[in-house]
Amino acid sequence: MNKRRNISGYLLFTMLVLIVGTGYSQTYRIVDNTAFGHGEKLTFRVYYHSLLTGKVTAGEAKLEVKNKPVTKSGRETYHVIGSGQSKGAFNFFFKVDDRFETFIDREALIPWYFIRRTREGGYKKDDEVTFRQNNGLAISRNAVKKIPENTQDILSVFYYARTLDITGVKPNESFPLSFFLDDSLYVSKIVFLGREQLKTELGTFNCLKFKPMVIKGEVFSEPYPMELYITDDLNRLPVMVKSAVIVGSVKMELVSYEGLRNPLSSKVPSGNGNGAASKK
Repeated sequence: MNKRRNISGYLLFTMLVLIVGTGYSQTYRIVDNTAFGHGEKLTFRVYYHSLLTGKVTAGEAKLEVKNKPVTKSGRETYHVIGSGQSKGAFNFFFKVDDRFETFIDREALIPWYFIRRTREGGYKKDDEVTFRQNNGLAISRNAVKKIPENTQDILSVFYYARTLDITGVKPNESFPLSFFLDDSLYVSKIVFLGREQLKTELGTFNCLKFKPMVIKGEVFSEPYPMELYITDDLNRLPVMVKSAVIVGSVKMELVSYEGLRNPLSSKVPSGNGNGAASKK
């Protein structure tokens, strides 16, 4: 009799699991994304700059949103690839060959899968992270970690940040952001510094100026001395990143773009064709 009850109880439990598992529908946020879409490709030049050396090219970085959506966890995603390689003489003393991929939910702008391949000097790091956003879990090669709702990875957080509504935001106000990296959750913020015109190889742009800061975590012991310039238009396109070093600065400058979602209305008319050859 007890055996029958145990079997009946097990069958009942199994049925409940199946019913709950198939009948439960996770509700995700819906982010109003007018900033980017499929087919966007951005290329950046990375260089060291000082009064003594001028601009010395150190490498190249690319960001690409693939043309077609990819289904992950039953949801359509943006497949985004970010890469960075050192160039020229820098390869002899510190070679860099990095590649990151993320699959970002098209509606919620949260990642479902992240791939990392890092080669920097003698440092090597490979990892894959599966995000089970509905269960609050991040599963990497080495660990299973609890994560809060809408956690980003290091690449998807940048694309999500481009969609933030800054209407009415005043200088020194900030936005909280969190991302998962190296089996740890980092809580960050991005501080709005104001509006500024910036001259680049592609021309002069009306920009929104930010200061990304990491405020909690094991790797980042202090805020980054970094400035980020984003076009003041619907694209929220990154045109320059500056980071101070002991002597001079390291800069990452946009040198070509294609597949933008909106007109680049932030570009200041110059009448001399600057940047036309670099634009794709």
